[in-house]
Amino acid sequence: MISEKKYILAVDQGTQGPKLAIVSTEGEVIDWAFQETPINALSGGIVEQDPDDWWEAIKYAAKKVIDNGKVKVEDIVGVCNTSQWSGTVAVDKDGNHLMNSIIWMDTRGAKYIEKLNKGLIKVSGYNLRKILSLLKRTAGGPASHGKDSIAHILVIKDEFPDIYERTFVFLEPQDYVNLKLTGKFAASTASIHLHWITDTRDLNNIHYSKKLLRMFKVDKTKFPELKNCTDVLGPLKNEVADELGLERSTKVVMGAPDIHTATIGSGAVNDYEAHIYIGTSDWIFTHIPYKKTDIVHNLGSIPSAIPGRYMVGNEQNIAGGALSFLRDKILYHKDELLKEEALPDVYKIFDQIVKKVPAGSNNLIFTPWLIGERSPVDDPTIRGGLYNLSFEMSREHIIRAIFEGVGYNIKWLLTVIENFIRKWVIKERRIPKKSNIIPELNMIGGGAQSDIWCQIMADILNRKIKQVVDPIQANARGAAYIASVALGYLKWDEIQRCCEISKEFTPNPENRKIYDKLFAEYVNIYKIMGKTYKRLNKE
Repeated sequence: MISEKKYILAVDQGTQGPKLAIVSTEGEVIDWAFQETPINALSGGIVEQDPDDWWEAIKYAAKKVIDNGKVKVEDIVGVCNTSQWSGTVAVDKDGNHLMNSIIWMDTRGAKYIEKLNKGLIKVSGYNLRKILSLLKRTAGGPASHGKDSIAHILVIKDEFPDIYERTFVFLEPQDYVNLKLTGKFAASTASIHLHWITDTRDLNNIHYSKKLLRMFKVDKTKFPELKNCTDVLGPLKNEVADELGLERSTKVVMGAPDIHTATIGSGAVNDYEAHIYIGTSDWIFTHIPYKKTDIVHNLGSIPSAIPGRYMVGNEQNIAGGALSFLRDKILYHKDELLKEEALPDVYKIFDQIVKKVPAGSNNLIFTPWLIGERSPVDDPTIRGGLYNLSFEMSREHIIRAIFEGVGYNIKWLLTVIENFIRKWVIKERRIPKKSNIIPELNMIGGGAQSDIWCQIMADILNRKIKQVVDPIQANARGAAYIASVALGYLKWDEIQRCCEISKEFTPNPENRKIYDKLFAEYVNIYKIMGKTYKRLNKE
């Protein structure tokens, strides 16, 4: 192991904008900066971003942290990027993007996935013959919501045929940023997965599948060379190094999408250790040693950024985004009366309000399905709502119900993830069958900064919650860990030691009865309202 103190410039390009962080090779965040980027959301399921906005924001934030001078430029030995996943950038042979990026919230591809799955015999909405071929090679397949990368490409092929023909390669946001940094076209074996065209049965030989390419009727020539997440893609382009103020010899490591780096940056890197992320969306992921699928609940093994490892879990569409919705669309709507007023730090205010409301919010239930849901049910038609609202309630009850509704949704997902790994864990650890399969979870993301939300999660899930230090920097820290391993400064089994926990939250047994009752009703709401949502929102 190399002993000198060195640093990684980590690029965490999220949906709201990039965070640029200088992180030591052992995961200490020295400095960071954020620059917001706009989202173009239109009717018809269109959600896009301009890749030029990404790049300008990345350069601005990078120069800000580098120019702050908290570390010597010559000690920044690598750049590693992690970005929002399941987005698509069509680029020409000169690396110019040909249209806005279709990002992970875009649902235009749903009709193409529905068309793909037409047939007499179906399983969970999938064409039986096609899903068997997909499961054999990938342990999954494109979800019906149309947000996977392959669905975006089918949209482009059918609705923008001129762009499809002019496209040299399709790149994920992460791989597009790497192209801008190095001038090289490549995808990581992690970032390519939601194209559903790679064979992942042998983690040492992930490759494009001719059979799957034929199934989706896409051209292999339009997809880039595959590399491992720990591969060095190359040095920075001279002009990029000069503009940012870095050494021209600074190496760019491939990196991985945000879910993969968050899993590593959470410190929960051993098999069956799990983490919760709460940002705009939420997810739960854990590493596993096997390839397996639960098609009913939209779960399957995916390649980890750690070579030779799989992960399982899934993302849910809205978590902290529900609080942003409350702030921006209801409490502080951008109308004429408020346009000159500066917004307070409402999230800290929300925390103080929630602390005063008893657990269960007087039996008020909020469902955070504002843009449908993807797991444990894949249903783009379901919507958010407040149930059991009564006249004696106030905004305090509504705000706490939002915090708790996200918790119920996560518990719904945790239940199916635990069932997915139950047999393996019981066999390997020789624990009683009724034990909690995942007894504790590390918590990261913006939501993890809230002590009250961490406690609510512990109470609803009935699990210990470990609040990671600098929880909003987990993605950047994970990217830095990948680069540190790639460049020889760290080993995978040293990451848990490097990742610090700030607080632990244990379940309050007094809240067990109320939360178990409300969670059962939460699931019942979907069972009862699912058909109504479908009638109201099916295009």
